[in-house]
Amino acid sequence: MNMHTSNPARFEPRRGRGNTERMIGSTAGTLLVATPPLADPNFDRSVVYMVEHDERGALGLVLNRPSDEDLPDQLDAWRDQLAAPGAVFTGGPVEPDTMIGVAHIVGDDPDRVGTVDLTRDPLTTGARRLRVFRGYAGWSPGQLDGELLAGAWIVLPAEPEDIFSAEPSELWRAVLRRQGGRLAWLATAADELSLN
Repeated sequence: MNMHTSNPARFEPRRGRGNTERMIGSTAGTLLVATPPLADPNFDRSVVYMVEHDERGALGLVLNRPSDEDLPDQLDAWRDQLAAPGAVFTGGPVEPDTMIGVAHIVGDDPDRVGTVDLTRDPLTTGARRLRVFRGYAGWSPGQLDGELLAGAWIVLPAEPEDIFSAEPSELWRAVLRRQGGRLAWLATAADELSLN
């Protein structure tokens, strides 16, 4: 099992970006919300928190796919920091042997969220709430930009609580509902679009 290690990053949501604009710049710190129906079952009705997006490609974590997997024994020291529902989440189809931890980082800023080194002692990281992801969603250079221009994703502001939602199965609808207008209406779409 690989552990993704990087320095905690400040949670900096981008405001006011939707997929109706041409993609300019990075989507890091935002949510990608799948438009229904997305043909890839890995991403249908998914909410992806974007960790990185630059000229080399993009990396995100699917926030609403809890698995039946319990925290592996090697990560038992992190059990007290694990946010409800306490499961390991399927972060995406890329590198399923990789484990990535995202946590609230204790400090002056309550919105500080970042990846944590899961090989370290939890007490030395300042992490107070943790979500563990197996694998991630990854895009090669330009691939995500093409998907955005094709309308596969809606880019929306992220809130720290999205990452740690205790009801991940409702996250897709909840994120759309809080946008208001037509996006809120989309949240009411039936899972089977032919039933609308």
